[in-house]
Amino acid sequence: MTNRKKKKKNNEDKYYHISSVARMYDIHPQTLRLYEREGLLMPSRSEGNTRLYSDSDLKRLELILSLTRDLGINLAGVEVVLNMRQKMERMEAEVNEFLEYVQNEFFAGREEEFEMKRRAIIPLRPAKIMKINEKDEDAE
Repeated sequence: MTNRKKKKKNNEDKYYHISSVARMYDIHPQTLRLYEREGLLMPSRSEGNTRLYSDSDLKRLELILSLTRDLGINLAGVEVVLNMRQKMERMEAEVNEFLEYVQNEFFAGREEEFEMKRRAIIPLRPAKIMKINEKDEDAE
């Protein structure tokens, strides 16, 4: 039994049948099956092999429909966009992990030193700048 099915039993996540999803998004159930065949959607399955769409599946479906309906992108283009988004999310996670590592290495054991330097900085108020007209200068 997969984690998705366990979540359903724990009522932590909502699941929708294909007919409900088709009605909600005004699409034919065959369109959902096509998206699954093309690898764009991957709903989980019940014990009886019924497709179960989670909230995250619905978000992905909304993106697919937005790309196809609003932007006119074909399914091959949708696949490219979805793959690029996935790669970008992975890269973002890797960058964040690297930044956290650098920060930990740089600050490790030096917290007091950096705190003292932070406190030593005296905040300055913005200077008041007055405009002097050339005519006023000539009068003096």
